[in-house]
Amino acid sequence: MDKHSSLIRTNSAALYDAHVLKNYGRPAITLTKGSGTTVWDDEGKSYLDFTSGIAVSALGHCHPAWVEAVRKQAGELIHTSNLFRHPNQGELAKRIVGYAGPGRVFFCNSGAESNEALIKLARLHGMQKSGGKEGICYKVICANSAFHGRTFGGMSATPQEKIQHGFRPMTPGFVFADLNNLESFEALVDDQTAAIMVETIQGEGGVRPCTNEFLVGLRELCTRKNILLMLDEVQCGIGRTGKFYAYEYAGITPDAIGMAKGLGGGFPIGAIWVSEKAADLFHPGQHGTTFGGTPLACAAALAVLDVIEKENLVDHVAKTSAPFIAQLQSLARQFPNHIKAVRGKGFLVGLEMASDPASYVALFREHGLLVPSAGGNVVRLLPPLNVSSQELDKCLEIITKCLASKA
Repeated sequence: MDKHSSLIRTNSAALYDAHVLKNYGRPAITLTKGSGTTVWDDEGKSYLDFTSGIAVSALGHCHPAWVEAVRKQAGELIHTSNLFRHPNQGELAKRIVGYAGPGRVFFCNSGAESNEALIKLARLHGMQKSGGKEGICYKVICANSAFHGRTFGGMSATPQEKIQHGFRPMTPGFVFADLNNLESFEALVDDQTAAIMVETIQGEGGVRPCTNEFLVGLRELCTRKNILLMLDEVQCGIGRTGKFYAYEYAGITPDAIGMAKGLGGGFPIGAIWVSEKAADLFHPGQHGTTFGGTPLACAAALAVLDVIEKENLVDHVAKTSAPFIAQLQSLARQFPNHIKAVRGKGFLVGLEMASDPASYVALFREHGLLVPSAGGNVVRLLPPLNVSSQELDKCLEIITKCLASKA
């Protein structure tokens, strides 16, 4: 590392320490460049990036078609607010409806915002059930170990001490049942229940998928009781599991879907899709956002969908993830003292480690592999959707080498 690079690195760390709010642990490294599945730090070291911005960089870093679409739009029209129409928002809404089914779309900026909109949708549905009266039917049943964001609504729907501590009292109206236990959800349904909201695959909670049978049971329960089935696909949606939406494996249709992360490919955008049944619940003035669905954000998302379709990435994920997961399961058998379980679908994979995952994350990083952790001692593997088989093999080689060195 030359003197100039050393100075940049020192300055970067010092600036973080001096000026950035300490709501995160100190970042381990400073990243300066990315291309495809590779990123470089300020010392010139390259890494295989299986963090993907926590499932955000669906096309990897700086995909040429995505870069060109964003560059072109930035030179034409960046922001209008939702006081005016622009072509990209209507087109993007049409594309999302094409994937999800008949309904309507609201655009926001993040997964937390999309979930907040779902919670407000549940309140409106409950008010409709109550003949227009507020505060009677407002309960939302969520799952234990869930993560729905850090807004007050999102925190209240997230029964984790590390998320809620210091911010109580929470927003009322949330109760919790056990994931994949239909009876525990049904036992909580009463006249005050407006909706059930679950992640199709719990991400931050430890990569825990809903079973197909459970989702089918929730759909039947919600239909029978006239409550909304709202699915949080913020992390598992947009092709990550080998289906465009993870719930498609169960063959159901929810009443509403929250999405974000991979939708923008790195540019902030979130959205909810609402089925025709509930699409007229929101009226003008009841919800909004200054930045949601800007021309630039929608251009980025349209570019993501274009590349997913042109490069057949959903099929690519389905085909290449199966042998990858099988090899990870083989590693679990080879190193049972380190890997206790392998969970997930497609390119949302969790390795449940025998102890705190921090040491594994650090060791993998030292050997050139970037991965995030999750709850329950889990290390997540989140490659971009267009990762190659050779890059998957390289990931497996690094993990094998690291585990062997700790054996």
